[in-house]
Amino acid sequence: MRWPDRRLAVRTRLSLFVVGVLTLALAASIFAFDAVLSHRLYGSATALAQSQARAGLTGLTVVGGALIPPEAPDDGSADNTVWIFAGKRLVEAPRADAATARAAASLAGGPERAFTVAGRVRLYAVPVVRNGTRAGTVVAAVALRPYDESRRTARIGSIALAIAFLAAVALLSRSLLAGALRPVSKMTADAASWSETDLDRRFALGEPYDELTTLARTLDGLLDRLAASTRRERRLLAEISHELRTPLARIAAETELALRRDRPSTEYRESLAAVARSTDQMTRTIETLMAAARQESTPSGRTSDAGDALARVVAATRAAAEAAGLELRLARPAGSIRVRADSDVVERAVQPIVENAILYGKSFVAVELSSADSSVVITVSDDGPGVADDERHRIFEPGVRGHAGEQRVGDGAGLGLALAQRLARSCGGDITARASTTGGQFAVTLPAA
Repeated sequence: MRWPDRRLAVRTRLSLFVVGVLTLALAASIFAFDAVLSHRLYGSATALAQSQARAGLTGLTVVGGALIPPEAPDDGSADNTVWIFAGKRLVEAPRADAATARAAASLAGGPERAFTVAGRVRLYAVPVVRNGTRAGTVVAAVALRPYDESRRTARIGSIALAIAFLAAVALLSRSLLAGALRPVSKMTADAASWSETDLDRRFALGEPYDELTTLARTLDGLLDRLAASTRRERRLLAEISHELRTPLARIAAETELALRRDRPSTEYRESLAAVARSTDQMTRTIETLMAAARQESTPSGRTSDAGDALARVVAATRAAAEAAGLELRLARPAGSIRVRADSDVVERAVQPIVENAILYGKSFVAVELSSADSSVVITVSDDGPGVADDERHRIFEPGVRGHAGEQRVGDGAGLGLALAQRLARSCGGDITARASTTGGQFAVTLPAA
């Protein structure tokens, strides 16, 4: 059966499909019922004709090979529809039309059998045998009109019943489908009414128990992923705006001063160096933000050697430590300690912590690598002013600086503890600060490979 036009509503298509399939089933059932009923009715007519023919055998006598019918036949029995033949000679005949009489005569002398005349009369012939010798034939007739009328009445009744049943099924299926699809319509209306700012709206139909609630749970999961993606996008834009504001302001200030008046070449070189530093800071900021965004959206699943990543961090920040008069040392085990994160992610998460320690340390900055159970811990410590207990969590918020940072002039590396913590969390780790007034101590925890 061809599926209904896809431009129709789902409810209409399903209703038409159900009615169409049921129509074919009912048509096949009516056809089979009519065939079985016809066979049974014509079988009953044949049995009746046979019984009438055998009843006609009673009372017949054979004298000297001649067939003699009863002297006073019962005209009322079987409606007087019995022919008696002696050989081919007609001995007795009822009232019948010429076609039926000819058909009865054609059965004389033949075997026991049934014959239908033009679909109107059922004939049945029975041989008359006495002492092993055939003396004649008895043929009985049964009109088929009552049987045809019964068949026609049954056919019309079954068709009418099928039509009524189809109408009831159509109405019931439409009602049931409307009720079953009502949650889908509501979900569609709800989804259409939600704006792009309604990131927390969900269908919330509870635990799945059928196809529709499973669909709702799947759509809720999809909305969760879309909401998370939208939040990451907005946060990325906000962080880019926040982190690039300072270096862009520096570049604009240096450019304005350089263009305001002629200056010695040494001052130009200092301005260009400042512009280069700000450009490098912007580049590192963008790369770190993009690395965090990629890690959150599509985790790579790769592993790396944490010790090698720390060695590169120490090498990249050693010049800044020496310029600040600090000793920068790295303590790592002899063997390889692998983490479930890209080496680039490890470097970008740890380097801001080391640069922050260089800004506040007095004589040294120590980076230590260790492993514990299923985690790898990178500890960065210095002998600076430390972190107060009331700001251990607050300093990881975007744009927030601790008490020691508020007393310094300058903006540090510009990447910020908030971004470093977010990058560590994107690969299943975290960054925490330990409260101390005798030096800063930060722990970068990453999952072990």
